[in-house]
Amino acid sequence: MTGRVQLRQIAHKPDEEIIEELTQVKGIGRWTAQMFLIFSLGRLDILPVADFGLRAGVRRHYKLRKLPDKDRLHKLSEPWRPFRSIATWYIWRSLGGVAQSD
Repeated sequence: MTGRVQLRQIAHKPDEEIIEELTQVKGIGRWTAQMFLIFSLGRLDILPVADFGLRAGVRRHYKLRKLPDKDRLHKLSEPWRPFRSIATWYIWRSLGGVAQSD
């Protein structure tokens, strides 16, 4: 690692490689790197297991007693492949916390 993120070439790398590279930057964690993959690079199969909104939405929709942990989220989201980013977005929207346009 050079200590720099090569943004021109980053879009051509696999997801985990991008996460590894981005998290080398102080202040960027796995969740932030995953949001970059979803919203900046348009990656369709990212599952941000640490995201509270996703966990709360899955809890609600699957009628779970408590928030699902990482392993449970992976298991429940398996049918969503290869569009887990999109499924996550729908779960976020279902919670109603996002301003909606007419």
